[in-house]
Amino acid sequence: MRYPTVSASILDAVGQTPLVALDRLTAGLPSRILAKLESANPGLSVKDRPALQIITDAERAGLIAPGDTVIERTSGNMGTGLAIACALKGYKLVVVMSAGNSLERQKAIRALGARVVLVPQVNGRPGQVTGDDLKRVEVVTNELTRKLKGFRADQFKNPSSVKAHFTGTGPEIWKQTGGKVDAFVSMVGSSGTFTGVSRYLKRRNPSVRCVVVEPVAASILSGKRKTPGRHKLQGVGYMEVPQLYDPALVDEFISIGDAEATRSARTLARTEGILAGYTSGANVAAALRMAKRSKRALTIVTVITDSGLKYFSTDLFE
Repeated sequence: MRYPTVSASILDAVGQTPLVALDRLTAGLPSRILAKLESANPGLSVKDRPALQIITDAERAGLIAPGDTVIERTSGNMGTGLAIACALKGYKLVVVMSAGNSLERQKAIRALGARVVLVPQVNGRPGQVTGDDLKRVEVVTNELTRKLKGFRADQFKNPSSVKAHFTGTGPEIWKQTGGKVDAFVSMVGSSGTFTGVSRYLKRRNPSVRCVVVEPVAASILSGKRKTPGRHKLQGVGYMEVPQLYDPALVDEFISIGDAEATRSARTLARTEGILAGYTSGANVAAALRMAKRSKRALTIVTVITDSGLKYFSTDLFE
């Protein structure tokens, strides 16, 4: 009997995630939706890729060495990815989060050996982190970076976030589809995923349509909103334009509200057996809109950004 190759560590399990056809959701439609299952990464999210890339690139540049402290602001997924990488590579990790993020995210990071600093919300409700909340988290993160003389991972500005998806996720999608991709649909948080994947796909085929998904209450990139609103989609829609965001890659914007994202995530679980969070629900809802309105058959790729296991303390599956 032959056994698969043994991985040297859990870090070897980052990437090479499945691309799953959502054929039950699109039954009767000419188009097909394919979901990149990033919840299959060790930390159950798309952020494992840039987390590992950031640490690896920092090591190669001589910016960190074992025993040093890594610091990052996060809604939770990047913190989990960094906690895995730091645990394996011998770094201390301090994660700064808004208290509005889900309890599961905080617990996962602590379980992996990192220190979590929770920042009280400005005027928000649990599960609804605003741009003002993020600004307060940023202030605390900067203070701790100076105090501890740590290495700031800085996912919102670090080009390694884009690199991880340009060299990993994008090529995987191209290979898994045999180059037959008509559209890529994705939310924008730090914009690492959208920018990296879109840049790669358009380099292979400039006609690939790249679509930004935004919360209705925080549609700043499309120009629909000028002032912040509350929403449940964690890790995205903070009413700021990410430094890594490249508007030249955008062909269209689709805005999704909390209710539609929630319905979509629940339907995804019950119809396709994929347990995913609010943001993934919004991605699938946007892809389904495209599929329903198209008169010709399209292959639409979207991203399951993280696992629904991270949301049982919220009302997502009530």
